[in-house]
Amino acid sequence: MSGDCEFCERSGGAILWQNDLCRVVQVDEPGYPGYCRVILARHVRETTDLDPSQRMRLAAVVFAVEDAVRETMRPDKMNVASLGNVVPHLHWHVVPRFRDDAHFPSPVWCAARREIAVPADRLARAAGLGAAVRERLLALSP
Repeated sequence: MSGDCEFCERSGGAILWQNDLCRVVQVDEPGYPGYCRVILARHVRETTDLDPSQRMRLAAVVFAVEDAVRETMRPDKMNVASLGNVVPHLHWHVVPRFRDDAHFPSPVWCAARREIAVPADRLARAAGLGAAVRERLLALSP
């Protein structure tokens, strides 16, 4: 654990699921219901710092979360990224994107292109995301 690492010190969002390798959190990002992160449980900076079996396990979690978000949120596009420029603790962003979101087609980290009110049905779908994530990840268990 690193004393100055946000993801070592805090969960990074509402925990939907976790195991010995990582946790999946739903990010409280206004305008982006359904935005999740997959965060490695220990402090590691890069994917290549993991052994091959850990990489495969982590990738399986990321893909399962993408699948759950995609099915639940029904976005126009999915953004899946591991950056770590601001928080150099291995994590993946899984972001459902909609043509009418504030940043589309730009990344969510850019300046907003428009102001929007998130449709109520999108918020309602995001409320069921935890169950969908857990269902997908239970299917990965041996």
